[in-house]
Order: sequence, then structure tokens, then C-alpha cells
Amino acid sequence: MKAPTLSPKPPRIDGLQYANWSEKIFRQMRAGGVDAVHVTITYHETFRETVLNIEAWNRRFERFADLIFQGRTAADIAIAQATGRTAIFFGSQNPSCIEDDIGLVQVLHTLGLRFMQLSYNNQSLLATGCYEAEDPGLTRMGRAVVAEMNRVGLVVDMSHSGERSTLDAIAHSTRPIAITHANPFTWHPALRNKSDKVLKALAESGGILGLSLYPHHLKGGSGCALTEFCEMVARSVDLVGIGALAIGSDLCQDQPDSVVEWMRTGRWTKSVDFGEGSADAPGFPAMPGWFQDNRHFGTIEAGLAKFGMSEAEVSAIMGGNWANFFTRSFDAVPAQPERPAL
Repeated sequence: MKAPTLSPKPPRIDGLQYANWSEKIFRQMRAGGVDAVHVTITYHETFRETVLNIEAWNRRFERFADLIFQGRTAADIAIAQATGRTAIFFGSQNPSCIEDDIGLVQVLHTLGLRFMQLSYNNQSLLATGCYEAEDPGLTRMGRAVVAEMNRVGLVVDMSHSGERSTLDAIAHSTRPIAITHANPFTWHPALRNKSDKVLKALAESGGILGLSLYPHHLKGGSGCALTEFCEMVARSVDLVGIGALAIGSDLCQDQPDSVVEWMRTGRWTKSVDFGEGSADAPGFPAMPGWFQDNRHFGTIEAGLAKFGMSEAEVSAIMGGNWANFFTRSFDAVPAQPERPAL
């Protein structure tokens, strides 16, 4: 009798990291069984500067080919599991990389970009960031770019955007959008966290929320307990359902504090914008003791299970939901055949 085919192990996928990349971190990914990671490759960089960052990643893929490779489709998750490597999916936390040229959306998708935020804290050409006093919603260019992103298979990410802009993106996008790294505002009222109205609209449209482990997004900051985080996950399940939730750690491992200034200030101001957190401590906050790096995703799994979630629910949050979202999101919309002349 033929032995039954075993189901593949559920994937572990992180919806956002911006680390100071090194062999150490890539080996930690493998030690933690992380099959795929959405990595930030650009913040305020221009198109040409973003290409230089992609070149740097190409060198990493060549040098550490036994540990990582560039992910482009959802099928790469299975390849990662089969080969014992981590698939790296590119993302941008700001639309600066397309400058004012909608044609660069397709170019960057061709180069491997799979996520792009429409704004990063401030007003952009496309949408309003969460730190602006007024949010008029998507701009004219924003609506056009969202349509183009939908066409080519580039995910709309509204993690750093304001409320109205986020709701506009959900309503205007013909594909489900993502909020790759944030938490419910009702749990912790950080400007970057999202209201119940946004989270319900996101879930109803088929979108996904990557729950963040970044201390400024956590109740109690670096002192947030694992049980508190798991309780927040459980409450989020009650609010939006299990299928809309995943992990987007926002892990910024081994980055110097000077990088925070680039993230928050870019080139738009001469002064230091402290943004999230205290002006007395503008650098990166310490991560919670139970999540220091990629080796600790199992700690979250164990915490969710201990909190009472089923194995299927834990697997969905730890990667299954991202895998399903990737399947629905990364392929281009098939071109419509031309109609014959009458």
C-alpha cells in the first residue's frame, strides 16, 4: 500500500523587516524556520538609489545562496521550504522610488518589488501619512497609481498612512490591500496603529494586517509581556476574523540609531523628527525580551497556543494567511484580448 503524502509544514512568514542585513541574520532566519520575509529595500530613495539597493541585494543573494534567494511569486514559499532557505520579497515604505512617474510601477515590479506604501508618515504625491494634521485621502495620482499597482501585482501597503487615505485605498483598490506592520489603536493608541473602522474595512475587503512587534506599537513598549501580545491577537481575531491576521514584526535588528533619523527625516526637513517614541531617546527601542530576532517566532507560536488558539489558527497567523495573500496578490492581471474590428 502506498504511503500517504504528508502535508508540507505550515510556513512561517514575516510581513516586514528592516534589518542591518548580515550572514548572522540570515542564519538566524534559518534557525528560526522563517520561510519568507518581506524586507524594506527603500524608504526615501529615488528610483536610481533604489536600483543601487537592489544591486546590493543581488550580491547578497549570490554570496549567501545557501541561505536566501529572491522571492517573486507565492510558489517561492514552497521552494524555500524544500531547499531550506528563506525567500526575500522586496518592499518600499514610501513611493519615493517611483518619483513622479507612474511607469516606474511596472519597472520596479519587474525588478522584484512586491509591496509599496503610499505614504510614510508625511503627505506624499499619492496619499497622506499618519503624522499629518489633515488627511484629504488619496490624491489624483494616488488613485492612478493604485490602479496600476493592481494591474501589475504590486501590493498596496498603508502601514504609515492616515485614516481617510487608508479607507480610500481599501475602497479604490480592486485587489485586497495590506497593512504590513501595525496593531489596533484601541489596544495601544500609537499614531501608527489602526482604528477598528479601518481594521473592519480591511478584513471585509479581503485584506490583511501584519501584527507588529516594534515596541512603539506595543502596550507597555519594550516591557510588553507575551501574554499581553497574545491577548491582543485574540481580541483582533474576535474583531476581524482569523483570516485577516498575520505577523509583521517590523524587526530592525542591528541597525545603528542613525538609521532612525533617515527613516523619519529623510530629506524633507533640516531638523531631527523624532516621530514615534520619546525625543529623549530617538534611537531604536529595545525589543521585548521574548522576541529579539528571527529565532524567536516559535515563542510567539507557543504563546498563542498556550492562550488557547488551535493549531490551525496559530499556523494561519504565523504564515498561512500571508501565503494565501501572496497567491492572490503578486501575479499581474491578465491582459484582455483585443476585440476584433467589426
